[in-house]
Amino acid sequence: MTDQTTQQENTAPEFGFELKATDGTARRGEVTTAHGTFQTPAFMTVGTAGTVKGLTPDQLRNTGAEVVLGNTYHLMLRPTAELVAEHGGLHKFMDWPHPILTDSGGYQVMSLSGLRKITEEGVTFQSHIDGSRHNLTPERSIEIQDLLDSNITMVLDECTPYPATHKEAAVSMQRSMRWAERCRKAFRNRPGYGLFGIVQGSTYEDLRHESIRALTDIGFEGYAVGGLAVGEGQKVMFDVLDFTMPAMPTDKPRYLMGVGKPSDLVGAVARGIDMFDCVLPTRSGRNGQAFTRHGALNMRNNRHRNDPRPLDENCGCMACTRFSRAYIKHLFTAKEMLGPILLTIHNLTYYQDLMAGMREAIENGRFEEFQLEFHRLQEAGDIPPLD
Repeated sequence: MTDQTTQQENTAPEFGFELKATDGTARRGEVTTAHGTFQTPAFMTVGTAGTVKGLTPDQLRNTGAEVVLGNTYHLMLRPTAELVAEHGGLHKFMDWPHPILTDSGGYQVMSLSGLRKITEEGVTFQSHIDGSRHNLTPERSIEIQDLLDSNITMVLDECTPYPATHKEAAVSMQRSMRWAERCRKAFRNRPGYGLFGIVQGSTYEDLRHESIRALTDIGFEGYAVGGLAVGEGQKVMFDVLDFTMPAMPTDKPRYLMGVGKPSDLVGAVARGIDMFDCVLPTRSGRNGQAFTRHGALNMRNNRHRNDPRPLDENCGCMACTRFSRAYIKHLFTAKEMLGPILLTIHNLTYYQDLMAGMREAIENGRFEEFQLEFHRLQEAGDIPPLD
């Protein structure tokens, strides 16, 4: 550790969460880290490999993003956590001086199917890049995230597949709890950095509550809800949140992993979630889908060929203030890279505006009105073009 790093750690604020307002079970707060604060409810933009595809850090910041998610699995394989550490950590490496959360890599490893083997020790897997073999243990996952200099480190867990029997879910969850304890012991405590536990248990109320008890006994700076958005559908996801959230600590941030569509975010905030991440706005943007207050638009559709209007008349992003639907449709038809870039900027701006709107509504005690108006506009659909 360098003298400069030691000095920065000595002057960094303590990692913390302040709950500023509530409206029903919806919460408005602020998370403090060594690299600044971010407001909750928060949507964390996914920068899997140390970049948000197609955007510079300045463009990303201009969408309203305050925190970025990086991924342990991808960064450990390429360029390696050790190389990132040599270059001063992920904040410096990707020129993002703001908060960073890193996924433990568990979800990606579990999705490798035949290329991985789970034991009590950890997960042995083959790289999807070159077939090389690696061993990801709870201790190694924490070490990698420390090398990356992540502000919020996630414990290594086993992402239980859906559907799962009660017995399968119990075995998986209990292993994750043992791994969580090992992660806590391996984590290097320092000001402005935190470790989050991950609640598992599939769709079973007793297992979710058992998981929460195990994690709170260990003690974490925040708590995530994992094992959702894996094919169960929105109703089941909300049902699980309905019986999970009342048992969660109220004085720590709550993070719903891998979620989701705009309606997922609104419904989960209503149930007490503070933090989200999802590839949907960026991946959809690269594939021609724009999210708007009036629902999603397919910009490859020929109906936009001669439409002079912006994507969303209430949006202040570059795509909406400077370009027409007709132009963006042209970019996708011509396979010009500016098309995906503009839609990525727009979608991320829309998501950040949605979160800001929810924060304001909670502060002012009108979150129920916000929900009603959100659903009314989404159900009404896109406004037809003028003749």
